[in-house]
Amino acid sequence: MDKETEERLIAAETKLSYMEDFVNQLQAVTVEHTNLIEKLREENRILAQKLRDISEQVEGDIPNRRPPHY
Repeated sequence: MDKETEERLIAAETKLSYMEDFVNQLQAVTVEHTNLIEKLREENRILAQKLRDISEQVEGDIPNRRPPHY
C-alpha cells in the first residue's frame, strides 16, 4: 500500500472514530431527554387531575351559576 493511500485510510478511520463517539453521545442525550419528557408528562397529568378536582370542588360553591346550556 502506498503512503498516500495509507494516510487517506488513517484519516477516514479517524473521522469514523469521531463520528461513532458523537453518535454515542447523541444517543445518551436522546435517552436522557426521553426519560425527562416522560417524567414531565406524568407530572402534567397529575397536575391536570388535581386542577380538575379543585375545579369540581369550587363549582359547588358558586351561587346563581348559569346552567351549561346558556
